[in-house]
Amino acid sequence: MENNEKTRYSDAELQEFKELILDKMRIAKEELASLAQSLSNPNLNGTDDTAGTYKTLEDGSATLEKEQINQLAARQKKFIENLEAALVRIENKTYGICRETGKLIQKERLRAVPHTTLSMEAKMKQY
Repeated sequence: MENNEKTRYSDAELQEFKELILDKMRIAKEELASLAQSLSNPNLNGTDDTAGTYKTLEDGSATLEKEQINQLAARQKKFIENLEAALVRIENKTYGICRETGKLIQKERLRAVPHTTLSMEAKMKQY
């Protein structure tokens, strides 16, 4: 075989990425649970006894905060889904292969963004 360029990561390398992804997934799920908790307990600030004059301001602020928390939660869910998809690619031994170029994605990029499916080369072409 003249071409020395690897076409996929070794099982040992895939295992290393799997552990990284599982760790990131555990943290993401904890953060998601925390966000869900703050949505189910909106009045932890003790503003129940605030005078009625401020009630409408409080309501507007609480609504905005709830929307922001919902957006963060949606982002976390999407991140977890992407990590789960990366685990499937590890099982299929297709993890770390750029879906545009077919080349291996650099390890540094995968460590930073473990769910990526694009090499930097392909990512830069998108801009």
